Amino acid sequence: MKKIKVTQVKSIIDRPERQKRTMQALGLKKMNATVEVEATPQILGMVNKVQHLVKVEEL
Repeated sequence: MKKIKVTQVKSIIDRPERQKRTMQALGLKKMNATVEVEATPQILGMVNKVQHLVKVEEL
């Protein structure tokens, strides 16, 4: 399965609780934090919901 690199580029301050929890589920806690995750449909759905807060790169 493919991997993607997800980097948080915007703050989650003043964002809805649902978006904060999605970012936490992705493993992103701080600005400029990066995680490598499998590109499963569930992960891609979470990334799509917070696409305005993250930068995504394929590995």
